[in-house]
Amino acid sequence: MSETGRYLVLVLVAVAVVSYLLRALPFVLFGSGRRPPDVVRYIGSLLAPSVMAMLVVYCFAGYLKNGCLDTPLHGGAELAASALTVALHLWRGNPLLSIACGTALYMFLIRGAF
Repeated sequence: MSETGRYLVLVLVAVAVVSYLLRALPFVLFGSGRRPPDVVRYIGSLLAPSVMAMLVVYCFAGYLKNGCLDTPLHGGAELAASALTVALHLWRGNPLLSIACGTALYMFLIRGAF
């Protein structure tokens, strides 16, 4: 094996070990029935809504930065996908379903379906 190959294998092993340890750490710290500290529970309750808000800002910030006239639908893809995501989430209450369907519609619309 070449020097580059050995280096890549070592990097992959290091990444795998660190990833495993990071995923196992919560179970090691709180797996024996101990209650997580209040600050950890508070951060955990805010993380999902914060990520969703960041994605919405990212979606519309790119739209506003690039302008709506350089796309075939003039910003309609962003608005339609966002509306579908919100409607599905209000109707079904399933974040995975609403995000997946909104993303699929957005990709369908921006790839020149019209």
